[in-house]
Amino acid sequence: MFDERDLRADVAAVRDARAPDALVYDTERDFEVLPTAALTDLTMVVDDVEPRGYSPRWLPADHPEILDRLVGDDVVVGAPGDGSVAWTTQTDPPIVLVKPRVEGSPDDFVAFLVAEALVQVGLDLPEHFLGFFCDSYADFAAATPTDPTTTYQIALAVYDAHLGLHTRGVFAGWADAGERGSLHDAWADAGERLQPRLDGLGRAVASGETQFADAAELAAAGVKHDLDLPAPFDALDDPAYREHGASYAVAWAERVFE
Repeated sequence: MFDERDLRADVAAVRDARAPDALVYDTERDFEVLPTAALTDLTMVVDDVEPRGYSPRWLPADHPEILDRLVGDDVVVGAPGDGSVAWTTQTDPPIVLVKPRVEGSPDDFVAFLVAEALVQVGLDLPEHFLGFFCDSYADFAAATPTDPTTTYQIALAVYDAHLGLHTRGVFAGWADAGERGSLHDAWADAGERLQPRLDGLGRAVASGETQFADAAELAAAGVKHDLDLPAPFDALDDPAYREHGASYAVAWAERVFE
């Protein structure tokens, strides 16, 4: 199921600087939640495993089934919406998993995705939005008048925006970091391709052409790439959000959906 990934010199430099103990593996198959058999294989290459410890009391009455798994006693690696590269700090050392869906993507972009995951591992922030919201998730869900799955998607995007506030300064700094310059270029290039989609996002949501959850996902990517965002997502690109976290996100949802 797993093969150790050979890292380019620039990505290895990011690991050395941000998450020196992290292991990086390619996975044989795509996944949203890592299957139990694969998780057993994973435990053979780490020293220790410790579940997240999320509380079932944090969940609203109506919620997707995946959240029940996240608050259980088992280690759960991955969740819907994780994308092409997943990571976990429930293992010691932490692990980054590169899924086969990256095949066909430009090498520099894939290298950036792996480097991004290593930066996130080193931030000591929750690996899932439930660990970010904690008992505030029920308040966020109450403020969001959508079905439980859509609320999950919006919460995931909102937390991704929060992560972006922490990571984008690192990415921008790679412009002057010698061998990491190509990683910066991949980050900047992805942002340039994303900006036109953000420019008309407010109109697309208002007309019903784009669903709010999809727009929130695009906006979260915009935060990561330090782009201009339309209202109401521009409020997520604020130093106050980085400072106040979940309480800010709940207040934002209350204002947006009042």
